[in-house]
Amino acid sequence: MLQDIHPANTSGIYIHIPFCRQACTYCNFHFSTSLKMKDDLLNALLRELDMHRDFLQGIPVTTIYIGGGTPSLLSADEINRLFDFIFKHYPVNDLRECTLEANPDDLSLSYLKALKATPIDRFSIGVQSFRDSDLQYMHRAHNAQQAEYAIKAAQDTGFSNLSIDLIYGTPGLGDADWKHNLQKMAALDVPHFSAYALTVEEGTALAHAIRNKKSAPVLPEQSADQFQMLMEMAPDLGYEHYEISNFARPGRYAIHNTNYWTGVPYLGIGPSAHSFDGKSRRWNVANNALYTGGLMNERKLSYEEEQLTPVQQLNEYIMTSLRTQWGCSLYKIRNGWDSHYMKNIVYQADLFREKKWMVLTNDHLILTNTGKLYADRIAAELFADEHF
Repeated sequence: MLQDIHPANTSGIYIHIPFCRQACTYCNFHFSTSLKMKDDLLNALLRELDMHRDFLQGIPVTTIYIGGGTPSLLSADEINRLFDFIFKHYPVNDLRECTLEANPDDLSLSYLKALKATPIDRFSIGVQSFRDSDLQYMHRAHNAQQAEYAIKAAQDTGFSNLSIDLIYGTPGLGDADWKHNLQKMAALDVPHFSAYALTVEEGTALAHAIRNKKSAPVLPEQSADQFQMLMEMAPDLGYEHYEISNFARPGRYAIHNTNYWTGVPYLGIGPSAHSFDGKSRRWNVANNALYTGGLMNERKLSYEEEQLTPVQQLNEYIMTSLRTQWGCSLYKIRNGWDSHYMKNIVYQADLFREKKWMVLTNDHLILTNTGKLYADRIAAELFADEHF
């Protein structure tokens, strides 16, 4: 039986490392391929951690996630500098999960052994595909052989808590190829994976190549078909589909990311990093020089902040909860917001239930597999109007 999640007295820290060896064609995250500012930026991260000790208001930190960019460009000693400060100044007595995003080409046996001397206990490995042609198309720095080696090397070094990223909808990725990627991952006994449709973001090399007809277009129909394949295959491979883009073996859900989707507060550190305290969102400047210079020269952080109105908080809850297998709790909405918002939610939900895009189970609205194809549209229709 599905049960609502009520995380209590827990928080997380996210640290953004904005460096990569090379730019992937599809990526629109904030990063730099120049490592010249790495030492300065690490010092700035420590300065920001020091400035924002009170942001989480003493709530115990149970998860830490180092993302990017490519955090595996940091040495074990550099990673330990960050953790030493966090452990000294933040309440982390009950740390449940500590994740490092890593590229396969960085996970050498010597690096993995060095990381055993850090608090890292989980890797999110950017595999993307087990086919060299896909990796070349995306301009990834690794090949398929390195991807398989990285997974096995991590397991051999004692890191059993692994996740990998996979991308579908890539031009040239046939359905049989996508099936092979999923079967390969399961055969490697990876307990968790995230799967994303290839998207064309403005300003990326991929968008430029498609616009200039130097690359085949990304077809929505292909992505939808391969997402359907994914949902059908996952249970047979032993994975539970617990969030739109995330799949795990029983009991192996990502704690840090699940906290995002269930409204747990978190502190984001680093350029472009976001923070959330339940009632407001804040995002740092997405510029390494401005971020580092402001903190180190002026002891000042450049960021923007938005106070969430009750309606915005409701809409955020609808959007994030519908992405999960637990769904959107009508009980929580009835008891947390003005009752007049329920009328539209129930009306729209009934329409989607008639289409079999949604079911009502134990007072929770839960998307069906077909409904997951239209998750953003469904959430938008359920949203409350600020001026109602």
